[in-house]
Amino acid sequence: MCRGRGQAAVESLSSQGLNAKFRQLDIDNLNSITAAAAFFKENYGGVDVLVNNAAILLKAGDPNPYSVQLDVTFKTNFYATRDMLTHFMPLVKAGGRVVNVSSGLSITGLKQCEPALQQRFRSEDITEDELVGLMQQFVDNAKKGQPKEEDTPLKAYNLSKTGVTVLSMILARRLSKERPNDGILLNACCPGWVRTDMTGPEATKSPEEGAITPVYLALLPPGATEPHGKLVSDKAVREW
Repeated sequence: MCRGRGQAAVESLSSQGLNAKFRQLDIDNLNSITAAAAFFKENYGGVDVLVNNAAILLKAGDPNPYSVQLDVTFKTNFYATRDMLTHFMPLVKAGGRVVNVSSGLSITGLKQCEPALQQRFRSEDITEDELVGLMQQFVDNAKKGQPKEEDTPLKAYNLSKTGVTVLSMILARRLSKERPNDGILLNACCPGWVRTDMTGPEATKSPEEGAITPVYLALLPPGATEPHGKLVSDKAVREW
């Protein structure tokens, strides 16, 4: 987020009687991520809630080859989100909540994969390293193969969000194993088709409506055990 828009958001929230602060962060810049993580550790001892919402969607008709569209889209939507989780997950306090804003289109991306790959993406023993390797295979295969009619920026977006949803499930299982008594809940969610700079004015939901499910997951009450490691839309778990 640019500094001007961040400050404007703070002023808007302050006018509503809320005490908000702005901290600039570029998730495509690893130094920015590590600096932000150090800031929150030093000043707050960690974080109670982490919402990963940053994403890009290239315009239809983007002139770049599909392999480049995949590479660029994956860089922000999957790899940079993973970098955020790598550096911030250790800072999540007991009872914390992690919300990765994915998309219902991650299910579309899943169904666009070969059956054997769908099975791996649905499996409970897939590792983070395996997932990263499979995501890289999408790019490598696109560089080798002939473009198909369905190879579009939207397909690249769908697959990037498939990666985010699967990563969320992997990390939730890891939390349950490594921090079983901390009560941390981690989920992916679909906010719906929301009117933003990325999606345009014809989307069906307002930003306030799109925030309902992420906020619901961020504020799951103390002692809650579910949902955890799920894809949630309209406050309901989606079948994966």
